[in-house]
Amino acid sequence: MAFELPPLPYDKDALAPHMSAETLEFHHGKHHKAYVDKTNGFVTEKGLDGLKLSEVIKKAKETGDKGLFNNSAQVWNHSFFWQCLSPEKQAPTGKLADLINDGFGSADALVKQLVTESTNHFASGWGWLVLDGGKLKVTSLHDADTPVVYDGMQPLLTIDVWEHAYYVDYRNARPAYLDAVSANLINWDFVAQNLDGAGVSRADQG
Repeated sequence: MAFELPPLPYDKDALAPHMSAETLEFHHGKHHKAYVDKTNGFVTEKGLDGLKLSEVIKKAKETGDKGLFNNSAQVWNHSFFWQCLSPEKQAPTGKLADLINDGFGSADALVKQLVTESTNHFASGWGWLVLDGGKLKVTSLHDADTPVVYDGMQPLLTIDVWEHAYYVDYRNARPAYLDAVSANLINWDFVAQNLDGAGVSRADQG
């Protein structure tokens, strides 16, 4: 069964003014869809039908298949990213809030570190909050690279820092985009869910 473009978990205009409907039309409807279409083409060509998306990503990494890896990993990264956003402004609670306070002092301090990491990330990639050895860690990965292929790196939250994620609304002002998203759109309930270690499965297919 071919991989599909998952629907957004909210209306295209639900994240405005921080992320416009036009951005989502291009980012989800064109960029994300192109990764899905290219991945399906590679999967058929290479006889990998029947594998889960996460298995395709790992197979591509193991075999050094950059074309397949870049496209399939971007399908997963984007599918996870959309779930990290919410139209309703939220704050961390419960176990997640405790872990954040223990590791960073406060949610504001965590967000500041995530924004700094993502702002300073050179060229295209993703800013991440992961659970590593039971502790929260802020990091970033280049291009299409993804926690899916790293043992012990359990994904909790990501922010896309490819230029197509923010150019329509912010032009080249990556810091303004990161400030707006981190202050207003993070789905902390989804982040908390992923503390169970099953984050990879929440953007998987197949």
